[in-house]
This record gives sequence, structure tokens and C-alpha cells, in this order.
Amino acid sequence: MDSTRPGEALYRLRRETGATLGYEHILSQIGGVISDLETASGFSRPSKIGIGTPGAIEPSTGLLKNSNTTCLNGRPIAQDLERLTGTQIFMANDANCFALAEAVIGAGAGASVVFGVILGTGAGGGVVVNGRVLPGLHGIAGEWGHNPLRGESHPCYCGRSGCIEGVLAGPSLERFYREQGGGAVRLPEISRRAQAGEQLALQTLERLREKFAESIAAVINILDPDAIIIGGGVGNMALLYEDETRQAVLKHVFNKELRTRILKPTLGDSAGVFGAALLVD
Repeated sequence: MDSTRPGEALYRLRRETGATLGYEHILSQIGGVISDLETASGFSRPSKIGIGTPGAIEPSTGLLKNSNTTCLNGRPIAQDLERLTGTQIFMANDANCFALAEAVIGAGAGASVVFGVILGTGAGGGVVVNGRVLPGLHGIAGEWGHNPLRGESHPCYCGRSGCIEGVLAGPSLERFYREQGGGAVRLPEISRRAQAGEQLALQTLERLREKFAESIAAVINILDPDAIIIGGGVGNMALLYEDETRQAVLKHVFNKELRTRILKPTLGDSAGVFGAALLVD
């Protein structure tokens, strides 16, 4: 990324990581992307590269943990990539990268405290204070998606039950709709059916509203951020930004009014990439 033009990509290259093919294959794919970008750009390989990843680096060991790409867990991926690429690697959780980009050059620019949410196939979050990611002692600051929700018990891949991810992520909402007898359809179709007045679809989206309100209010009560920015496919849903949702959040907030802004992201699906680049600043 050219630092004189923040938020603008000079070159883009996408490649499937092939997670089912294992750890070494993922390393090879990442190394290949770096080599191909070096060739395409005509620039020499930088001395520092930022990378966003599912999961988090355990500060005490340097090993990755909590990734839903489970073959990465327990592996020294940053160190292995440094050996593979010959460059210094700065690595952070992908939700942290999203939050950093949106807080510094996106929707939350100028805000002191920003909570960035990734709500799509999973649920995660990141905390940015005065333009810096807050990683936390255990490397898990912002891991909103694995807090439990009252009355929920669905098993989560993390080994616990009732996690926010298992309720609010896109596949979880689709599962709820299916289990209530609505059939196996994707979230955009559920949204379309709700607009047409189907009661089960309306119930599913109301569940999204109420459970989101309860879970995000807990963040507000602890962090009291200036802004919350919602990325991911579920974050595209208009109901999350409606006044009715703000009122639902306020019911759980330890204050008589809610001034925290709940915002759509402005950097598109490349926000995490820009945030990864900002890690090296």
C-alpha cells in the first residue's frame, strides 16, 4: 500500500489458501502471493509485511490459537513465514485488522475508541484506541464472538456452548431458520422473505436484532466506545443500523442515552488488508 494514498490498493491478488490441504500448503500459498506481488509491482520485497489471520498469536509463545482454520492452531506461523519469505512479519487477528483500518482511514476516522465487529460466517471483534490495536495480555482483546449469550446452548467449534458466533453469524441465523421449519436457504433469501412478510423470516431477523442488541450492549458497558463499525456479510443488513435496533441496545446499556455511533464500514472487503498494512507503521 502506498502510504501517501491511504486506503488505496496499488495491486490486488487473491488466492485460495486451501485450508483443507493443511498448514504447509497455506504457508506456500501465502509465500506465493508475496512473490507474485513482488513481480507484478516491480518493487523489491519490503522488509516488513503485515498479515491478518483468523485466530490470534499467543504472546507468551508466538503460537497461533483460537483459529477456526484449525490446522493453524499451535503453529508458529509468523516465524515460519519469516523464514519462508525472508522478511519481518507483523501478524494480527483479521478482525483487529478490520477494526484498525476502519478506525484510522475508514468510517471511524477521528474517533478515540473504536470497536470493530466482523459479523459474517463467524463473529469477531477488535479494539482500537487512539489509532492503535489493543491486543491484550492473552492476545484476545475484542474476542466478542465467544462470549456466551443468555438462554443459548448451541455448541461452538471452540468447545463451548451458547457463543455469540453460534447465534449471530450468518450460518447460525440460517440454521435457526431451517430448524424452525423454513428450509435450507441463505440469509439474503431470508431477508427477502421477511420483506415479503413471511413470519418465520421476520422472527429470524428479529432474533438477530435482539441478540445483537444484548451482546453489543455488553461491549458498550465495558469499553464505552465512540463508534462501533460492523463488517462482514451480516453487517450489510440494514436493520442493524435502524433506530429500533439502537433502542434495543439502549435497553441493556447502563446509561439513559446511547451516543455511541453504530456505523457501516467504508473500506469494503479490503479493510482487513489495509489494516494489516497499518500494523507495520
